[in-house]
Amino acid sequence: MLDKNKVSLGIAPIGWTNDDMPDLGAENTFQQCVSEMALAGFTGCEIGNKYPTDPDELNKALKLRGMTICNSWFSSFLVTQPYEEVEKEFVAKLDFLKAVGSKVIGVSEQSYSIQGMMDQPVWEGKHVMNDDEWKLLVDGLNKLGKIAREKDMYLTFHHHMGTVVQTEEEIDRFMDSVDPEYVFLLFDSGHCTFAGIDPVKVLGKYIDRTRHIHLKDVRKEMAEKSKAERWSFLKGVRNGVFTVPGDGDVDFAPLFDIIEKSDYEGYVLVEAEQDPAVANPLEYAIKARKYIAEKTGL
Repeated sequence: MLDKNKVSLGIAPIGWTNDDMPDLGAENTFQQCVSEMALAGFTGCEIGNKYPTDPDELNKALKLRGMTICNSWFSSFLVTQPYEEVEKEFVAKLDFLKAVGSKVIGVSEQSYSIQGMMDQPVWEGKHVMNDDEWKLLVDGLNKLGKIAREKDMYLTFHHHMGTVVQTEEEIDRFMDSVDPEYVFLLFDSGHCTFAGIDPVKVLGKYIDRTRHIHLKDVRKEMAEKSKAERWSFLKGVRNGVFTVPGDGDVDFAPLFDIIEKSDYEGYVLVEAEQDPAVANPLEYAIKARKYIAEKTGL
């Protein structure tokens, strides 16, 4: 059982509205999204493309529902853009997140990313960084992470399909290279599984350096079809590669066991990008909430 005093439960809005494919969930409003999150029993959420950009407005809407922001995606381009440009955008997002109650910012390096290309097979053409590019990424993140800690926030890095940190080797090199005082891991069970990595191995190795956790399930049959038929990452999303915990083939029991036996404090967050016209967001949020309660006591 997970300690409710240490571990909180959140959900991402990506089941309601998709930032990369705005037609998915175009009919769903912000108010509906956060109301259904609260109705399903979640207390934390991440930020989606329909959320208010005024901190006071967002805080009011969340407070009415007993919720708070626990993280937001941030696209960094440390390998391909001047550091100063990235830092300026990072600080702006960091200050906004702090104003709406989050302790975490989730960074994904989007230089050369193929995750958002509808016609690019996700298993082909992924950029592999050279030593100079690794240095740009690591040095930049160390600087940004130091800024975050000075604001009492945590920079967590999101390994992700189609990006420069996808494989097990890349995750290991990344964690070996960054400053553990300033840069932390955003662990994602679904991206590990889809990439062919044992998520238990990764979380077990890096739980002490993890500050945010995405609980994403994978339908193995659809993941295999994605590879066989050369789907893009986005086509995989549309066709149901991902789902909520308990509805796919990821074994979450050993992951929950690792978290329970660690000193992890923070959110475990349900994230499952699906087509809301096919997978009703409230139905799947309730399904995930019930499964996690049964398995963890949260």
